[in-house]
Amino acid sequence: MSAEPFVPVRLARVVLRDGAEQQWIFLQEVEGKRGFPIVIGSSEASEIHRVLANEPLTRPLTHQLALAAIEALGSKLVRVDVVDLRNNTFFARLVLAGIEAGVREVHVDARPSDALALALRAGAPLRVSESVLEQARTDHAPDELSGEAEDDAPGAPPESD
Repeated sequence: MSAEPFVPVRLARVVLRDGAEQQWIFLQEVEGKRGFPIVIGSSEASEIHRVLANEPLTRPLTHQLALAAIEALGSKLVRVDVVDLRNNTFFARLVLAGIEAGVREVHVDARPSDALALALRAGAPLRVSESVLEQARTDHAPDELSGEAEDDAPGAPPESD
């Protein structure tokens, strides 16, 4: 039995809506046009925006704390994989490995929004399983990531992560 193929993706767009509980991110394959939105919470969207804007903080927030803990325990965030889509809910996995040679990979289940925030902080690549990409794809991320907030909500994405 062969492992399912994964497709490298990138964060193509962030949609922030003032006063709304739900925000959107759009992931798009690195070497192609397929992409899809994920509905995320406001706090995760704010963290992603802080990373993209390179905003310094005086004290670590949850995602900075989690990444610091991973690193303090001698591990590294190798990549983030979006591995499943069930009942309109996305599932992701952090792939960690020891910094020292010979330490095996460890997989940790995560919400895609948290996983993406950590990946952006760590400079780790993102991937999505081919089956999730085919199931969720809308190919509608008309604007490239510009760092600007948007007032328009995309049409009918799958539910939050």
